[in-house]
Amino acid sequence: MNKYHLYEPMRQLPPLSALRAFEAAARFGSFKQAAIDLAVTPTAISHQIRSLEDHTGLVLFERRTRQVILTEAGQLLYPVLREGFDSFAAALDRLRKTKLRPTVTITATTAFTAKWLVPKVTRFQALHPDIDLHLHASDAAVDLESNAIDLAIRYGRGPYPGFRAEAMFTDRFAPVVNPHLGVRTPDDLDRVPLIHFEWHRSDPVNPTWAGWFRAAGVIANDPRSQLRFSDESHAIQAAVAGQGVALLSLSLVEDELMAGRLIQPFGPVVEGLTYHMLTVADRPMSHVITAAADWLRAEIDGVRSTE
Repeated sequence: MNKYHLYEPMRQLPPLSALRAFEAAARFGSFKQAAIDLAVTPTAISHQIRSLEDHTGLVLFERRTRQVILTEAGQLLYPVLREGFDSFAAALDRLRKTKLRPTVTITATTAFTAKWLVPKVTRFQALHPDIDLHLHASDAAVDLESNAIDLAIRYGRGPYPGFRAEAMFTDRFAPVVNPHLGVRTPDDLDRVPLIHFEWHRSDPVNPTWAGWFRAAGVIANDPRSQLRFSDESHAIQAAVAGQGVALLSLSLVEDELMAGRLIQPFGPVVEGLTYHMLTVADRPMSHVITAAADWLRAEIDGVRSTE
């Protein structure tokens, strides 16, 4: 409960049935037509409006033989209620349509979602305009067996018991840097900060600067300074901003490399672990899950064709 609700006075509103009766009678200018619209008797409409007039202390209609006419007070109240009921109807209609639209939910890490999935969403929407795509970004473990998640992308070794696991691609890492820093050879690393991403899960295969220096056969001297980030997306942003050289996933900085915001000045390229696409093994593959999986496979094929 919102704590502020404890201090808000309760609304002193008349019964909804009385408001509905008044709105219908005002709309038709007739108690009889209002009764037909609301599937009640004219007497019931008359009683409801009388109750509303008693509640407000105002006369809302001038009763005539075959019609009723709004008084000045009724004329003030009617447009407010009409707009309110129209808004209710529109909101409910949107909710019904939203509920009826099929939705597929994909979960992945924050960095993978932002840097790999989001740029490709337009193609999914073009292929499947009738399916809503929900991207759930989380670096914490997500319960994939809950009905809230349809498909997961996991980075690791596997195996994944209880799930259909399909290897997507093995990640590759290399030094990347803003071209304005003028880093062209490994010797230039001595004069610029090194940007580190701290892995959430320890694994000897996880690419680190120490491991890269060993693979490159380069003796690492102490750089001028070092920057460390717990979020991979922040490490990418720091590299783009020219704050140093980062050892990053080439798949996650694909757009930055293509746009020239980052360059890969030299190798070697080192391998990380593999991204896997997971679905719950004992859950049927619905058409929306199949559509999402096929879209991801096509995007992976596109990545492989450019390597």
